[in-house]
Amino acid sequence: MNRSGPSGGDAARDAPGARYRGGHGEAPEYRAARLRRTLAEDTRTAELGIQVSVRGEHVYLSGSVASAACKESLDTVLLEREPALAVHNDVRVVEAGEPGDPEVLR
Repeated sequence: MNRSGPSGGDAARDAPGARYRGGHGEAPEYRAARLRRTLAEDTRTAELGIQVSVRGEHVYLSGSVASAACKESLDTVLLEREPALAVHNDVRVVEAGEPGDPEVLR
């Protein structure tokens, strides 16, 4: 008995609403989630607040990090994971310095 459906293809691929793009055979939303998880779990980045969107082989990053080195690490980690990606890093560097003079409340 053939359980892959009447067309003989992959049931998940042939499901209504299934979208596959690129040579990876996974929807852009799943690829973005996987890359976001990579950035969160890698010890060099450990970033939870980075937004990742995927369009074909292009990955767009947005959000903010604490230093320029952190921003560069995002590219490094993603390119190690998937070297064929074109990474567009629009992440802002927001450096936190020492606080200024104390605030006076009246």
